[in-house]
Order: sequence, then structure tokens, then C-alpha cells
Amino acid sequence: VPQPAETKKNVMQQTMIRVKDPKVSLDFYIKTLGFKFISYSDFPQWGFSVYFVGYFSDDIPMPPKDDKDAIFEFCMKTPGCVEITWNHGSETEEGAVYNTGNGDATGTTNNEKVRGGFGHIGITVPDVYEACERYKSLGCTFHKTPNGGGMKGLAFIKDPDGYLIEILPQGEFITKEFDCDGVPLHGGQGYEDNSKK
Repeated sequence: VPQPAETKKNVMQQTMIRVKDPKVSLDFYIKTLGFKFISYSDFPQWGFSVYFVGYFSDDIPMPPKDDKDAIFEFCMKTPGCVEITWNHGSETEEGAVYNTGNGDATGTTNNEKVRGGFGHIGITVPDVYEACERYKSLGCTFHKTPNGGGMKGLAFIKDPDGYLIEILPQGEFITKEFDCDGVPLHGGQGYEDNSKK
């Protein structure tokens, strides 16, 4: 199907997630996953703040920090950002606050898991196994290690709110005999679709 000419300059700019504590989430997305901080906006009149993080080349200079209009334009033209939204006060609530969309009971009145719509955010890395060794050393929670499940050579970790982050190779799917949890390539469990739970 051909792309309409009127959409040629459009950019898939963001996926928005709501988080309980912005400091914890920003530490994860910047220090663990390596996203770069792009911009921040505070809306106290509506009780929320937004933070944009994304990947972009070091060859592309960020506008000066005091030029808010240029930073906003830069952000809106950067593909694949994550908009981290913090609803003020959520950081003081007990337990999980937001439903992650993956067979999660958070926020339901009957505590039953719901069929999720949202699935995950995906990032690509040069070597999935090496990246997962680093994530493990940083204390990340794994939903699936590279050799776990039926699909080998990809992984899922959880962000601080429980959203899944898929870790994929930037090229061919390469497998290794053992992964970061010591799971053998010819071990692990089969695939399970959590959206149907």
C-alpha cells in the first residue's frame, strides 16, 4: 500500500507511559537503557509532568537548554521517544499504580487480571546476550531471558513500573549456549501469551 504523499514528513514520535516515580523511571531509562534526556514540561494546574527521552546520534546536537522552543521542535522531530508521564502524588501511593496491559490486575475493582492491549516497548542492541548480562548486573527484573521461552535470542525486562521492554538484536538473531541466568539454549519453557490471561 503506498504511503499518502501528505504523510511523508510525519514522525512516529512517542509512546506515553504513566509512571509512579519519575526519578526512578528516568534513572532506569537513561542509566540502564541508555536513552538521552530531551525535554521536560510541568503542568501543575493539571497535576502532571512529562519527560521525553529518546535515542539519537551524537552527531545531532541538542539545542541550547535555554532555548525551549528549539528543544520542543527537536523533541517533536525525534522518532521513537518515550514520554514518561508523572501524575503528581502517585509516588506516595502504596504498591503498583498503573496497569501494564499484560494480564495485569492493577486498577481492577475485582482484582482479576484483564486482557491487555498494551504489550511492550522494544529496543534493539548489538548483542542481546551481552546487554542482558549488563541488565542483570544492574539488578533488572527479567520477564524472559534470551534462552527462556520458545523464541531464542531475545529478552524481556521490566521497567520500575512493570512495563515490559523487549530486547532485540539489530540484525540476525544470534544465540549462545547459555544466557545471563544460566538457562541453556535447549532449555527454557515455551511461549506464553500473557495478553490472554
